[in-house]
Amino acid sequence: MVRQGSVLERPEAGSRLNATTPGHKAIREQLDRILASTHFKNSKRYPNLLQYVVVRTLEGKGAELKERTIGVEVLGREPDYDTSADPAVRITAGEVRKRLVQYYQEPGHELEVRIDLAPGSYVPCFRLPVQKPGIALPDAASEKKYLAAGVAAAAFLLLVAIFLPRAFPSAIDQFWDPVLNSSSAVLLCVGQRSNLSTPAAPVSPALESGPNVVPSLFQFEQMSSQNVALSDLTALSRLAVLVQGKGKSYHIRSETTATLADLRDGPVVLIGAFDNEWTMRLMNQMRFRFEGGNDVFGIRWIADRQNPARRDWAVNFALPYTDVTEDYAIITRVQDPTTGRMVVVAAGLANFGTVAAAEFLADVNSMEDVARRSRSEWKHKNVQIVIATGVINGDSGRPHVLATHFW
Repeated sequence: MVRQGSVLERPEAGSRLNATTPGHKAIREQLDRILASTHFKNSKRYPNLLQYVVVRTLEGKGAELKERTIGVEVLGREPDYDTSADPAVRITAGEVRKRLVQYYQEPGHELEVRIDLAPGSYVPCFRLPVQKPGIALPDAASEKKYLAAGVAAAAFLLLVAIFLPRAFPSAIDQFWDPVLNSSSAVLLCVGQRSNLSTPAAPVSPALESGPNVVPSLFQFEQMSSQNVALSDLTALSRLAVLVQGKGKSYHIRSETTATLADLRDGPVVLIGAFDNEWTMRLMNQMRFRFEGGNDVFGIRWIADRQNPARRDWAVNFALPYTDVTEDYAIITRVQDPTTGRMVVVAAGLANFGTVAAAEFLADVNSMEDVARRSRSEWKHKNVQIVIATGVINGDSGRPHVLATHFW
């Protein structure tokens, strides 16, 4: 029996549908629309997994949707494969969830049947779209009251705008003040690619087969850079504008030319992760840090010392870069125990995350979100922020917070 308002509805043939439950035909038609969208049609694994779990659920076999079953029947794994060592199903399901979110965020899909894959489950949820109630317009007799209230509210907001910033600095000022209050100029230290000074990374045979083959994410990052990645330069320019806009002078060094003496001379902003050795040295001491850099074509992830088994904040560098739908980054503000100086880190697993981290650091609303999570005064605390950004056809979206740590 279908429960009213249930998150998981599995309509049976011939059953009466309540106000929130679509029928089999509507679900299958919606599945076809989703699979034909740009988020799924250029891939094999993601549409195969989504179609498999939807069809099995409609057949009344949702209880059989386990990680091992999906690994064997969808991804071709051996029946006795080790699910703890091979996270392919979890990673693929995570990508399916992200692509579903991206699909429904696009204009024109608001009134379509919803197919969702809840975190931690492989059983899809089906819902009819929520109809928004109409808004009643005020009558003529109420207009004067609304006008008077609007004038009073505008006057109050004007007073707040004039006097409140003086008493309460914004969240973005609280984050940057410990860095910018130094008498020394800020050092902006940007990562450098190693492909000019070391042998080139191996090129897969697929890449040599013709110009129409999409390179892996790692190959794309190498080909789109010379000595400094364009993404790091984009982040560098955004942060330079922010620092200069706060009335602070700065100077720029690459990670290979910056010395320990440079880092001891004043506050530092480190840009880039795996291409910036200073970032990697500092992050190895932190709760959130980068892992997986030794295998250039493998999976890189953000590790959490408080949850060592966590691997879902990950990017597969063997994927074609057009198949990457999510990137992750770490933003850190910490007093470096080695230099005694304040250091800010803006670094992503891939290039998309680094750009998103710089955007986050310059965005008032993003910093307000961090301030709300602190639950106490955080201006003089060390802080780490893990963020995610959606990626569509090589362009990163608006970043959002996944986790914070204050100490």
